Amino acid sequence: MSLITVVGRGHSGTRAISHTLYASGVFMGNTLNRSGDKVPPGAMYEACRVFARSVRWEGGLLWNFPELVAGDIDPEFDTLVHEYLADITGYDASTHKGWKLPETTLVLPWITRMFPEAKYIFLVRDPRDSILAAHGTDDLSRFGVPYGETEELLERRAISWRYQYDLVRATPRPEHWIEVRFEDFILQQERELQRLEEFLDIPLGRIVVRPESVGRWQRASEPVPDFPFLRDVMEDCGYSLVP
Repeated sequence: MSLITVVGRGHSGTRAISHTLYASGVFMGNTLNRSGDKVPPGAMYEACRVFARSVRWEGGLLWNFPELVAGDIDPEFDTLVHEYLADITGYDASTHKGWKLPETTLVLPWITRMFPEAKYIFLVRDPRDSILAAHGTDDLSRFGVPYGETEELLERRAISWRYQYDLVRATPRPEHWIEVRFEDFILQQERELQRLEEFLDIPLGRIVVRPESVGRWQRASEPVPDFPFLRDVMEDCGYSLVP
C-alpha cells in the first residue's frame, strides 16, 4: 500500500487534492481541519524550526540548499516527524494512507530522505493567486527561516512563495513524484485525475471544483504588484506575465 503526501505552499490547491484523496478512501489522519490538513500540526511546525537551523541565507533571495540536501538529518527532526505522523505510520498497513500539511514543503529535503518510497504530489498555483490570502507560512521567520524581512504584506508572501518553490526545486526527485498545476486540476479535472490515478494506482473520487478560483488576482480589489523575482518561475510554470 502507498504512503502519499501532498506538498505545495499554502493556498496552492493542496486542499483540493487532500479532499480528493479522503473522498477516495485514503486514510489522511485521525483528525483533519476544513482545509484537509492533518492536525494537530505542532510537532511538524517544530520540526520545521529544527530544519531551519541548517538554512543558510546568503542575502536577497539566495539560500544555500546543498547542505540541507546532503547533510545529516537532525535526530530531533526525526523524532518530531514521527510524533506528528504516529497515527499515519501506525495505521493498517494494508490501507493507502498519507497526509497533507503545507508546512511539509518547508522540510521537503529531509522528508524525501526519511520516506523515499512515498508518493509525492506537488501542487503549483499562479503566485498572484496564491498570495492573495493569508497563510501561516507568509512570514518565514515564524518557522526560523532567515530572509530579508519587509513590511509590505504581499511582498512578504511572494518571498515565501519563491523560497518554497526554490527549496522544492533543490530537492532531489524521489522515485515517485508528480506535479499538478492547480489551474489544470480545476479546469481539466478529469484529465488530471486520470494522471493521478495512473500515478497512485488507485481510483479517485470526484469533488466539486470552482472555476472562479482561477485567476482571482485579475479581479482583486487592489492590483497585485509585479514582483520581478517571480517572473522566471512563472514562465517556467507556464503562467502568462500579462492578463
